[in-house]
Amino acid sequence: MKNLIALFLFTVLIISCNSSDKTKTTDTEVLKTETATKVVSEIEKKLKPISTDEDLIATALMAAPAESRATTKVIGYNMAGEFVTLKEGDSEYIVLADDPKKDGFNAACYHKDLDPFMARGRALRAEGKSADEIFAIREAEVKSGKINITQGSALHIYYGQNTMYDVETSKVDGAKLRYVIYTPFATSASIGLPETPTAPNHPWIMNPGTHRAHIMISPLANEVE
Repeated sequence: MKNLIALFLFTVLIISCNSSDKTKTTDTEVLKTETATKVVSEIEKKLKPISTDEDLIATALMAAPAESRATTKVIGYNMAGEFVTLKEGDSEYIVLADDPKKDGFNAACYHKDLDPFMARGRALRAEGKSADEIFAIREAEVKSGKINITQGSALHIYYGQNTMYDVETSKVDGAKLRYVIYTPFATSASIGLPETPTAPNHPWIMNPGTHRAHIMISPLANEVE
């Protein structure tokens, strides 16, 4: 009889331990899930849509070098659809803000010496000229000296598919930078770069032999900002 009682008590103890272990495991899993949900929620709270002119300025300036953002001029379409100066500045850069009426995000920062070339392109597009027509017109104007493109002048393009941004850092969710270095009329033979990219993040020359010849440096496909 004593043996039966002892066996019964031992069985109850084992069941109790197993139940306790399962409860602890469940509690731990619930805690992990709640913590992960809280972290995701906190991240989501920082993101907001680009919905004001101030948002356009803040996100556009991410295309410019950090040390120059406070003094850099920002131009582009405001939320009302007007092309205006969104922010005055006197640094060596000009930033073109994202067009809020277009899908995705695309802001560009370029040296102020490139502004006549960039402005000419915008004016021709406003006239309804096609991409081929704009290319041909500016090609002729650069060759004639009407427009100058300084060798080695750079363009920084900050782009991505999303239009939500972190209000604390002004970074657009998932956006990356790619760089363009203008080398008018350069060719693969003259500067020693291939005409097609050989690997991610490797420089190559685009539009070789033309006024718009430039070195492209694109980000790695799996780059984490």
